[in-house]
Amino acid sequence: TVMLSGVKCPTFKREADGTETPEPFAAEAKFFTESRLLQRDVQIILESCHNQVILGTILHPNGNITELLLKEGFARCVDWSMAVYTQGAEKLRAAERSAKERKVRIWKDYVAPTANLDQKDRQFVAKVMQVVNADALVVKLNSGEYKTIHLSSIRAPRNEGEEKNKDKDKRFRPLYDIPYMFEAREFLRKKLIGKKVSATVDYIRAATGPGESTPAFAERTCATVTIGGINIAEALVSKGLATVIRYRQDDDQRSSHYDELLAAEARAIKNGKGLHSKKEVPIHRVADISGETQKAKQFLPFLQRAGRSEAVVEYVFSGSRLKLYMPKETCLITFLLAGIECPRSSRNLPGGVQVAEPFSDEAMLFTKELVLQREVEVEVESMDKAGNFIGWLHIEGVNLSVALVENALSKVHFTAERSPYYKALVSVEEACRQRKEKIWANYEEKPVEEVVHVSEEKERVTNYRPVYVTEIADTLHFYAQDVETGAQLESLMEAMRAEIATHPPVEGSYSARRGDYCLAKFADGEWYRARVEKVESQAKVHVFYIDYGNREVVSTSRLAVMPPAFSTRTLPAQATEYTFAFIQVPQDEDARADVVDCVVRDIQNSQCLLNVEYAGATCPHVTIQFGDTKDDVGLGLVKEGLVMVDVRKEKHLQKIVTEYLNSQESAKSARLNIWRYGDFRADDADEFGYRR
Repeated sequence: TVMLSGVKCPTFKREADGTETPEPFAAEAKFFTESRLLQRDVQIILESCHNQVILGTILHPNGNITELLLKEGFARCVDWSMAVYTQGAEKLRAAERSAKERKVRIWKDYVAPTANLDQKDRQFVAKVMQVVNADALVVKLNSGEYKTIHLSSIRAPRNEGEEKNKDKDKRFRPLYDIPYMFEAREFLRKKLIGKKVSATVDYIRAATGPGESTPAFAERTCATVTIGGINIAEALVSKGLATVIRYRQDDDQRSSHYDELLAAEARAIKNGKGLHSKKEVPIHRVADISGETQKAKQFLPFLQRAGRSEAVVEYVFSGSRLKLYMPKETCLITFLLAGIECPRSSRNLPGGVQVAEPFSDEAMLFTKELVLQREVEVEVESMDKAGNFIGWLHIEGVNLSVALVENALSKVHFTAERSPYYKALVSVEEACRQRKEKIWANYEEKPVEEVVHVSEEKERVTNYRPVYVTEIADTLHFYAQDVETGAQLESLMEAMRAEIATHPPVEGSYSARRGDYCLAKFADGEWYRARVEKVESQAKVHVFYIDYGNREVVSTSRLAVMPPAFSTRTLPAQATEYTFAFIQVPQDEDARADVVDCVVRDIQNSQCLLNVEYAGATCPHVTIQFGDTKDDVGLGLVKEGLVMVDVRKEKHLQKIVTEYLNSQESAKSARLNIWRYGDFRADDADEFGYRR
């Protein structure tokens, strides 16, 4: 007697009086098999023996009877004998799925686990924002909505008899105290955080109430999650970092790749991987010094001396308050961002609930999206009375404090004046104030009397250095490279392009995010270093080429991840922004265009000499000379009547300002260009946007 592997048909139940009562479709299934196999020549593959019953597969010249029974709805798959089936378990599952979809015979009353879901809710692409324990993910859908999905049919590592063995004096931390939980979480975090994944919902697990020994569970969306064609649950199980849930035979709420999960678990058990290893379980001794003032004081000198230290953001309390895991120091710390004042979130206080400040939720969401569960670098500067560390946090070249201020979600704190990032913070804050965005929406600039700071310096210092002008903007700001570092840039570009030629990036695999450094393919077909300034869509990403100063709108297919070997740490951005000293650009569009055309013609893509005269709000103000004649470019524009003089009051600049003013008077007398109708600034100057 041979029993078919992997399936079970309706049977004939023997009653007490000896009669047999057929289950629904039992007689039909028997006839189906008899009519096709009885007294026919067949091939039998013997596959196993279970409780003195031989398991096998019967092959007829016209096909496999096991698959036919499933396809016609006369049988269902059974897990216990599926493992020995040699002709491909996926074929049996597909045949059963076909019968279920058609609702034939034993499946006539079948309702799919995801029958109530729309197609867009069954299958979707989303970005992974957080890994919860080791079997759930928080993802961001294309609509901007956040959704928690659980990996189908797997169980994360858990502590058997946890309550009995737990030390009552020690706080239980599942991530570090449950064996292999940390390894499983790290596996998912490194593979998935910030990446786009495909999710197919397999079933919705209904909410359950609390039992005597089990807690209450909310409704769970369980899905198969893949990235690059790899089933994440299967990869996790194959490394022994999760186990497969066993179901009752009639429980249809399971992964659509359940057999692959079982096979992966069998391999992990055979190879002694992870949870199935006979070795001693790894122990993670992590010191939590959050709020522990004495412990924090002991750690502070080490963290200060370390400079930039690696960390993983474990939790975000607010826009500027985070919990970090320091892998080298194996400790957890509370970290406050230095240099900024972030809107406070709502808090429970002894006197009641403190109401959240405006834009506190937006600031927290911004910080979460940028750094949660990502690897960052921190510079610890000091510590507050509560044992919280204060410092600067960097992610992929972006200073989080500067990013929050730049997005109008924080203000600059006076303590930032002592830091090297003060100039950048003030610059981006001023830009947000002008745009009146978010926290600056109701900002009114206070009228301040113009105070002229007269420098004690008696002589103007000149230190002209050679630069190569690469880009000129419509505002007459321009970008230039230092000639001294030109050779370094050339060698870096050669090495970078050789690397790209050897390992070309996968088109469309890059996920653009504002502030990220990346590689961008320019119109000439070559790759250059760039920074993402704005993301409108996959087809419209605004990038700034950091070594040349030009901007472009490209699609993500022309962007790639910047390899660490070619990052701004290896060689800082080579294009520096400058603007002309002592001159004002006309507000009239035609006149402005004439100036820009003249400057582009004279100095773009040429070597010049540059001297910084004084600082500005956004960039240094400079005088620039032609490389060959040493003539002042800005003075030449004044002489041609293309621009006006910006009069400076500093004593040490009076000599050059006088020279500029004399040239302006000559241009006015000759009625050149903007002076062709005389001095237009004499009457109603403010109406035309000029100031004397």
